Amino acid sequence: MRRWQEKRTCRNRCKGLTNAQILIIFSILHQFITVTIMLQNIRSIAPLLLGIALLMLGNGSLPTVLALRLTTAGEPVWLTGFIMSQYYTGFVLGTVFGHKLIFSVGHIRAFAAFGTVMSAATLVHSFIIDPWVWALLRFLVGGCAVGMFICVESWLNTETENRNRGQIFSLYTLTVYLFSGVGQFLIQIPDGTGFALFVLISILMSLSIIPVVLTRVTPPTLQNIERFDFVRLWQTSPTGMAVSFISGLILGAFYALGPVFGQFSGLDLPNISLFMGVVMIGGMAIQWPIGKFSDGRDRRKVLLYTTFVLTCISLLLGISMITGWLMIGLAVIFAGLSSALYPLSAAYTHDYLESVDVVPASGGLVMSFGIGAILGPLMAALAIAQFGGGGLFVFCAAASLVAVCLIIWRMRQREIPDIEDQVDFLLMPRTSSVIAQLDPRGKPMGDDE
Repeated sequence: MRRWQEKRTCRNRCKGLTNAQILIIFSILHQFITVTIMLQNIRSIAPLLLGIALLMLGNGSLPTVLALRLTTAGEPVWLTGFIMSQYYTGFVLGTVFGHKLIFSVGHIRAFAAFGTVMSAATLVHSFIIDPWVWALLRFLVGGCAVGMFICVESWLNTETENRNRGQIFSLYTLTVYLFSGVGQFLIQIPDGTGFALFVLISILMSLSIIPVVLTRVTPPTLQNIERFDFVRLWQTSPTGMAVSFISGLILGAFYALGPVFGQFSGLDLPNISLFMGVVMIGGMAIQWPIGKFSDGRDRRKVLLYTTFVLTCISLLLGISMITGWLMIGLAVIFAGLSSALYPLSAAYTHDYLESVDVVPASGGLVMSFGIGAILGPLMAALAIAQFGGGGLFVFCAAASLVAVCLIIWRMRQREIPDIEDQVDFLLMPRTSSVIAQLDPRGKPMGDDE
């Protein structure tokens, strides 16, 4: 009798569940299954992410070390700018030649070759102290870096399914930004010999090879990416292409010559490290709310507000005598605004595209950014030679002001796209054209449905 009453009570309780409670239960189960699947996918790609994390620790700190060494040695600023810009020259050309090498020998051999050359080139800095040799080495490092990005991003694309593409994309982006910023703190390590930092960076680059070549993930087949030529990209979205280029001008200049600005401002080595690290990491955090604010709105206005505020803050940093934490705070805002320009321009361009065109158009935007990043350090170095350390931000203010004028002009020439057809904003690393294949807003490569 008691057992029958317990069963009856249980049935009554089940009948007492409301639709809302049932919905909550199923939602919890769905989230549990989703998290379980995501953790399984993270385990499969963990070696790839570990390799990229180690690579960004070394590759992110190397330009800061080089810029400081060149300035301390008394080299002219224009020469420092030229040397640092060669990274992006190698980056742009490596996008083409890197694909060919990967096609020829496969992902694992190519990744190991790129990593070995990059590590060796970093060591050569320590015993050949010649600016023109360093320019060649920066070119090699840039070409090898983009080759390694292509390998890893192709792998990630193969291991990613449509349902978790956005999660993996975000996780990869976070890894790139975060460890590049953390790498700035390595320059605080005492280096009485003059080559210890180069050795450490070289070790990190070499270690980045190990988890990738030992991974059990099946190497992918590198797919040909149909690229938008620049004429077609300009016809599709002049604003997107131009803002992407201007983003390259600004960020290429800052990453190359930000440490030089710190030295001109009287910062010591630990504070330069703090300045660069906090600005990079803080900038990553700021650009996300800016981008999400643009969803469901006229992105041209968001781009206009962003570039206008960026112009004002750049001028404040360039012509005022602001120091200390206020300077770092403004620089964090500067980094967030300038870093948001590229993903905003990509999202705006994608608003005019079919999903099948997102991947090739993104490749064109990456190339536009890379060309801007080649020219940025050269032009900013001339501004520093003319105006002192603040010339870096004077140049950035001038570049962003050009973007303001261009956006205003284009707003009068073209109607706003349908808000309902907008794509969502996503943080995007500026690593290689292959990263676009992970973009959940586009049509996955090889998907013919």
